[in-house]
Formats: sequence, structure tokens, C-alpha cells
Amino acid sequence: MTLYAHIVLPLAQPSFTFSAEGELANHLREGQAVVVQLGARKIYTGIVWAITSERPPFRTKQIQRILYPEPLLSAEQRRLWEWIADYYMCTVGEVMRAALPSKMKPSGMSDEEFEQDEFRVAHERTVSLREELRSQEALNEWFERLARRAPKQYEALLEVADRLTDTDFGGEVRTRSLRADAAALKALADKGLVEFHEREREAAFCSEELSDELPTLSEAQAKALRSIEELHSSKRCVLLHGVTGSGKTEIYIHLIHKALCDGGDVVMLVPEIALTEQLIARLRCYFGDRVVAYHSKLTDTRRTDIYLRLLHSAAGRLIVGTRSALLLPLAHPRLIVVDEEHDASYKQNDPAPRYNARDTAVVAASMYDARVVMGSATPSIESFMNAYRGKYGYVSLTERYGGAQMPRIIISDTLRAAKRGERYSHFNKALLDRIGEVLERGEQAMLFQNRRGFSPYVECTECGRVVECPHCNVSLTYHRPNTLRCHYCGHSQPLPEHCPSCRVADVTLRGFGTEKVEEELTQIFPKARIDRLDRDSATSQRAYNEIIRRFESGTTDLLVGTQMITKGFDFSRVSLVGILNADNLLNYPDFRSSERAFQLITQVAGRAGRRQTAGEVVVQTSQPLHPVIRQAAEGDYLSMVNMQLREREAFHYPPYAHLISLTMRHRDPQLLRAAARQLGVALREVFGQRVLGPQSPPVDRIGGVYILGFLLKIENSLSFTHARNLLREQIEAIRQNRDWNSIVISCDVDPQ
Repeated sequence: MTLYAHIVLPLAQPSFTFSAEGELANHLREGQAVVVQLGARKIYTGIVWAITSERPPFRTKQIQRILYPEPLLSAEQRRLWEWIADYYMCTVGEVMRAALPSKMKPSGMSDEEFEQDEFRVAHERTVSLREELRSQEALNEWFERLARRAPKQYEALLEVADRLTDTDFGGEVRTRSLRADAAALKALADKGLVEFHEREREAAFCSEELSDELPTLSEAQAKALRSIEELHSSKRCVLLHGVTGSGKTEIYIHLIHKALCDGGDVVMLVPEIALTEQLIARLRCYFGDRVVAYHSKLTDTRRTDIYLRLLHSAAGRLIVGTRSALLLPLAHPRLIVVDEEHDASYKQNDPAPRYNARDTAVVAASMYDARVVMGSATPSIESFMNAYRGKYGYVSLTERYGGAQMPRIIISDTLRAAKRGERYSHFNKALLDRIGEVLERGEQAMLFQNRRGFSPYVECTECGRVVECPHCNVSLTYHRPNTLRCHYCGHSQPLPEHCPSCRVADVTLRGFGTEKVEEELTQIFPKARIDRLDRDSATSQRAYNEIIRRFESGTTDLLVGTQMITKGFDFSRVSLVGILNADNLLNYPDFRSSERAFQLITQVAGRAGRRQTAGEVVVQTSQPLHPVIRQAAEGDYLSMVNMQLREREAFHYPPYAHLISLTMRHRDPQLLRAAARQLGVALREVFGQRVLGPQSPPVDRIGGVYILGFLLKIENSLSFTHARNLLREQIEAIRQNRDWNSIVISCDVDPQ
């Protein structure tokens, strides 16, 4: 018997058809992972999407082998992948690329390698410290030796020692869960510092008994919990609108406990990897080993192990992670929690699939017959309107947990401070005075500046030339010591001694980033202990955790950071928050800039005074009368929403219309412009005045590639599905043109 299977490969291509005969055909099932050969040499892992006995009108190649006996995808998962591909205008293969860890998509594997594949054998290797090395004193001695002579071995030993607090075999760590190089581990073993073991692989996760000890809820929290449970009987999704510090997490814990007790699985999405460590530690106090962390900072081996173990695991898991956690296989999904649902990090920007995990969670819940809770102190306007229109349930929490008071927000006018001589460098006297008072009281402060680096750009004092990246149309950012960096393509170069244009004058630093804030604070408050949290300082999860640990323990007095410090932290000693340049948040060419500014100010302000004493927030701005600044200072969310809705309705922006951003890229700017003009004519014939463009984005060249774009606005009264299909036809027509088929065209549906 011969069967024919439509196979999805991790490519931006439609499915391919392959044949299966004999014993292979007998074991073939939809959702399985199989090995196929594409072309003369390329070996891929694909997913069996559909099976038929009908022979296609072309020659087919044979499926080479089945990778795993059980399907990797359930029928519901395949439906979800298809929905993502259709709605976000990509291929199912691109969804596969995002959903499955790389280890589950091997290519170029020989028969011998396949048989020895670490995820198919019954045993696995672990490593542990030798008995004589388990004292901190002995460890520190070896750390000092290796740090100087063998840095790779030092890193490996450090990782093994760190992981001993989070192991599965009581003092042993799976070698494939480590980032350490195999040669470095072997060298440590040769030195007698570590030893290897062989253990039988566990097929699934263990499950501790659920404890009934849950956080005590206040009267307001208990009322909100009851309301959510009642609304879930008629609404699939409920929006929990709770002010910062109102205790939304405690409510999540009660909902999660009920879902797990009912035999279901739970997915808890967080917008940033940074949030998972603090949150997971808290959740494990209640749910033990049922908590599974999943995010991109885990090794690919670890992610693969989690995927396969979940595949064979019974229900009762709590998955905590970022976007991709939503695509994991679960036995019985019953609840999806989307924390900080307003956060733009839930939207994948590049590469495809450019999906929004928040919106996808609602679709996934309908397929799994699950329920969704979205929580935020500053809900996105789209989610708020879904609740207002009755699509979502709505529950509000207006008071902080434990009777804590909301922080007092002070607006400090930078222009007025400068005129009065009350401004030192980038700080107003109002902020500096309060920082001094906080330090005297032994408390802590957080300072938010939405630019990393030392200075955003360098400029010639004579001709005004700004030093730009040679590969991108963007200024280079100055970083200490003496380096200019591009935050788009990664290019770096030394700071030039003279202007590269006029060669006459020196270049000078303009603006300020987090590095400069840190340096100036050190000069103003020399006795203060200061840390910085941004992408340059938190280069790894270990570095990030250490910065947070120091601040949480009180070792650090002042923490300077970018948006990373605004995300859901709860530090009991923080009594002051400073926002150094609120104007940066407002003056951005995007229709969401006012909403985002309100959200950021409110979120970062929420870090202050989270116990019995009310904290203070100082907002430095040259626009003290700006309505968004005033609304944030007064905590007037509804006024902000109403103002934004009036503007968006007038200009046909969400939630009154759907947006599709279409981007074209090519190294030849003339070819790109010609193709864009042709596509623009074709689009207007179909969509009329709903098309904006072609237009250059603020940064119209990245890595030597030029960029042009279109924006489509599709009113809610029209069929969005039909609009996407029409757009696909126009894009395909451009791709069929031989002169333009090298142009890369991508669509971003509901761009953020």
C-alpha cells in the first residue's frame, strides 16, 4: 500500500507531497515528525499535515523515516498553526520554525547519528561536583585558578555549581541542559573536579500533590476572584484591570490552583524573560515541580527536552513563559493567563510568524475550550474596548494590596528648572533633593531613562555632522569606553578624534543614555551604591539575576534602567522613582505613542511605595501641561482612553480598523522604488484610499538593505479575511515579475 502525505517543512513555502510505502505507511500518522530529502542533498524534518491514498499528478520522493513514534502535534495544535499562518499572512512552515525547538528539526543527520540522537536513546548523561569540591571554600579556590588560566573551564565549573540548586537528580545536572562546552567539562573531569553519571531518561514530569496553602486575599481581591469565576461561565476571556500593586498575581494563583485541581493544564504568559525568574520562584512555593519555565534564554536542548516531556506528560502542568510557551503541547489546557497584557513584547516583529501572543491566546482558548484571564494596570485600548463592547468580561481592582497607598506623582518642568538655575546636568533639583533624602533614610530609588548607552549621538561642533552607521541610516550611539555602536546592525567603531566630514573640529557627545546617568549619579552621590539594568549590562540571564538580586537584597541603593525596570517588579524598599525624560516617550511618530507613554509612566511609577508608605514619582518633562502627562499623574486611565479613541476614530486607527504594514526590502534602492510604485498602483486599484505609501520608515536602511513600506487601513465593517486574500494576490503578482522577484516582501498584521 502506498500513501501520500502533505509535509510541512520549516520554510516559507507551502507543504510538499511525499510518498510512504509498506511498513512506513502502516505507522504514518498526522502530526508526526518525519525525515525527508528536498532536492539533491538537503535533509529536513517535516510534520505530516494530511495523509491521502490519492496519487498526485507528479513524481514524489519517499519519506525516509519517522522521527518519533507519537505525533508531535495534536489536531488542535495543527488548527492553531493554520490560524496563525492565515491571519498573520505567513506559511505554516514559518509557524513551525517558531514553534519547535531547533533540536526537533535536525537536518543533514546520518543514519548513525540518528540512531544515537540524544532524544531517542533511553539513557542520558549527568554531571556532578566531586565530593571534596562541595564546600564553598574549595570551590572559590578553583574558581580563582581557572579564571586566570582556563576561562572556558571556569565558566563550565561556575555553571555546574550554580545549577546544583535546581537539579533533577539531587546533586547531578543533565549535561545536555548546560551551555558549557563538552571539551571544558571533560577537562574538569580530568582534573578530578567533576564526575559523569548515566541515568535512565524520564519520559514525563513528576507531579507533587497540590497544597491547599494559598495566599490570603483581601476583600477586594476575593470579590474580583468571584467575579472572574462567574464571568467565565459566559465569557471565554476576562480582562482584570487592577492598579499597580493591587495583587493581581495572588488572584492568578487562586485561579491556577483551581484549574490544576480540576485536572487541567495552565499557561501563564509574561512579556519578558526578565520577569520569569522572580515569578517562577514565587509560583513554585505553591505549585512545586508542576511549574515549568519555557523561554528563549533556555538552551535549545533544554527546550526540546521540555517539549518532548510535555508530549508524554499527564495533565496538571503550569507553563510559565513568553510568547512561544503558548505553542507547547499540553494534555488538557484549561486556563491561559496573560500578565501585563498591554505589553508590546507579546507581538513578534521579525521573523515571521509576526503573531501577537495575547490575541492568539484567545483563539487558542476557543480551540482548547479553555478560559483566558488578561491582567494589566494599564490595559491596551483594544482589550479595553473588547471588554466595553461585551466581547470580554471586565473586572477592576482599584486599591492596592494590604492598604498600601498609591504613589504621589510630581511633575517637574525642566525648562523652568533651567531658567531658575535649579538644574544640574540632566537632573532637576526636585529630583536630586528627593534622591538625597531617600539615601539618608536608607531606602532605595529607581531612575528610568528610555535610552541605553552613554550618549544617543555624537555631533561635530563646527559643521553639525552627526556620525552615522555606514550600513544603516541611523546615528551611532556612544558607549564607554570610546566606542560608537549601531543598535540596529551591531556595527561598532572607535570614537573619531575629528569630524569625519569637515576634519576641522572635534565631535561632541549629545543627549544622554543610562550609562551617562549612572556616571553622573556616581559623581553627585559618591557614597551611593549604583547599578544599571539595560541590554548592555544584563548581557546574560546570570548577569540580569545578579543585578536584580543585589537591588532586592538592599546591596544597591539606586537602580538606573531602561524599560526593563518597568516590568512588574515588587521591591519593598523603593520609595522614589524618577523618570528623567518623559518627552522621549511622547515625541514618537506612532499613533500609539500617547497610550504607550501613559502606560510606561504608570507602570514605572507603580514600582514606588508598594508597602504601607506612599512613594513618590518625579516626572521630568519640558511639556508639563501635556494631557498625557497630566492624565498619568492623576491616574486617569479613562480620560486617556477617551481622548485616544476620539483621535483614532477620526483617522481610522484601531480599534476602529485593522492595520496591515507591508514592508519591501532590497539592496538596490532604484529597483525597490520601481517595484513599490507598481505595487502602490495595484493596491490602490483594489483598496483605494485605504492605502498609505510607499513611504520610507524613520530608519530606511539597515545592514545595507533599503526599506519602503505601505500601511493598509481596513475598516471593521469590511471583511478582514477578504482584504488579506486580496492583498496576497497583489503581492504574488509582484513576486511573479522576474525583475522584482529578489525583493523581500513581508506583511505585519495588527502591527504594534
